[in-house]
Amino acid sequence: MSDTLTNKAASFNDIQTKDIKHHFSPFSNNKELAEHGSRVINKAHGVYIYDDNGNKLLDAMAGLWCVNIGYGRQELVDVATKQMKELPYYNLFFKTTHAPAAKLAEKIASLAPTHMNKVFFTGSGSEANDTIFRMVRRFWDLKGQPTKKQFISRKNAYHGSTVVGASLGGMGYMHEQGDLPIEGISHIDQPYYFKEGGDDTQEAFGIKAAQSLETKILEIGENNIAAFIAEPFQGAGGVIVPPASYWPEIKRILAKYDILLVVDEVISGFGRTGEWFASQYYDLKPDLMPIAKGLSSGYLPIGGVIVGDRVAHTLIEKGGDFNHGFTYSGHPVAAAVALKNIELLESEGVIERVKNDTSPYLQKRWQELAAHPIVGETRGLGMVAGLELVKNKDTKERIAPDAKAGGICRDFSMANGLIMRPCGDTMIISPPLVITKAEIDELVEKAVKTLDETAKYFNLL
Repeated sequence: MSDTLTNKAASFNDIQTKDIKHHFSPFSNNKELAEHGSRVINKAHGVYIYDDNGNKLLDAMAGLWCVNIGYGRQELVDVATKQMKELPYYNLFFKTTHAPAAKLAEKIASLAPTHMNKVFFTGSGSEANDTIFRMVRRFWDLKGQPTKKQFISRKNAYHGSTVVGASLGGMGYMHEQGDLPIEGISHIDQPYYFKEGGDDTQEAFGIKAAQSLETKILEIGENNIAAFIAEPFQGAGGVIVPPASYWPEIKRILAKYDILLVVDEVISGFGRTGEWFASQYYDLKPDLMPIAKGLSSGYLPIGGVIVGDRVAHTLIEKGGDFNHGFTYSGHPVAAAVALKNIELLESEGVIERVKNDTSPYLQKRWQELAAHPIVGETRGLGMVAGLELVKNKDTKERIAPDAKAGGICRDFSMANGLIMRPCGDTMIISPPLVITKAEIDELVEKAVKTLDETAKYFNLL
C-alpha cells in the first residue's frame, strides 16, 4: 500500500475511533455505531458527497432537506469570509441590530405572502417552533383571551426535536422518550391516503381527514384553542402529500373559528415545491411560518419565524418586551450567507427551473418506479418524492415486520451510490434543487437497482 493510501486509511480509522469514543450521535443507536462505526464524509460538490473510502454518493436527500443550492458554492464561502472579517458576531438583544440581519429580514419579507412582513431569527427549525409556541400564547394573552393555549397538530407530523418541537410533532417514537407531548397539545388524523384511506376516494378521504380538525375544535372548545400547526406536506412522516381536497377543507374550517394557522415551512420553504413557499403553492395564508434548512442551503445554521401582520401588530403595539431569543438569533455570518444563498437562487432562476422543468421531470421519472413489484405507491410534488415498499400491491401488505425492509433498502441504496432515506417502509428523496435531468436519470437508475436488490433479498424477485 502506498504511503498516501496508508495515511488516508489511518486518518479514516482515527476519525472513526474519535467518533466512537467521544461523539454522542443524534437520532442514532449509539451502541450499534460503536460496533460498526459511522461513515465518514469528507467532501461534497454539486449533488454529490464523498466519503473517506473514496465512495461517491448522489445525495438525494440534500443533506437533511436543506442543501437547495447544492454543495461547493464558492460564493457562499466568500461572503462568509468577508463577513467574518468585518463582524464575526454580535447579538440582536438590547436595541441592537446589524446589516446582515436587517437585509435578510427585508428580503425574506419580500418573498413571503404579502400579509407577512416581520421575521424573528432563530438558529434552527426546532427553535423556530419553540418561538411559535411562545408567540402564539403571548398573542392570545394580549388579546384578552388567556384561555386560548391549546395547539392542535397532526399524528406523524414532525416539528423538531426540542421539548416543544417534539411535542408539537406527532412521532410516537419521540414521545416515548421524555414523557411527551407536554400539556396543551393535541393531535388529529394525518392525510395519509395510502395507509389510512381504506375504500374512500382520495377526495373523500382528504375531506374526512381535514374534518378531524373540526371534531377536535368542538371537543376542546374554540375558546381554548390557540393554533393549528401543520406541514404543507409531511416530510419526515414519509413525504405524505395530502389529497387535493384536504387544504381547501382545512381553510373552510379555520375560517369558521378564531384560531391561528401555523404552516411549518422548515422543509418546504425556499423553492422545494417550485414556489418560494409551499403556502403559495397551496394558496394558504398562515399567521406564522417557521423556516430554516433551505434558508442558507444548510451552509450555516439559521432559522426563523415569518410573522403575519395580525400577530406582529399585536405583539409590537401591545406587548412591550418580548422576553424570548437566542444568542445566535440572526448571527451576522449565517445571515450574510443566507442572503447570498437567496440571491443565487434568484439570479440563477433555480426556483423557476424547478417549477417548469426539473421537478416535472423528476415526478415523471419517479412515477415509473410504481411498476416495480415491491412498490405499492409513488407520490411527490416539486422536489420531494416517496414510495411505499410492499409485498403485495393489492393488499398493501408490508414486506417484513418492524419496518425492516426500509433499512435494508437504505443499505443497498448507499452501496449503490445513492442516498435515500427510509421512514419506516417508505423510501423518500428530497434532492438539491440544482439537480439536472441527467442526474435525475442517474438517481432513478440507482433506485431501480436498489429496489431489485431489496426484492431479491426478501425473495420477492
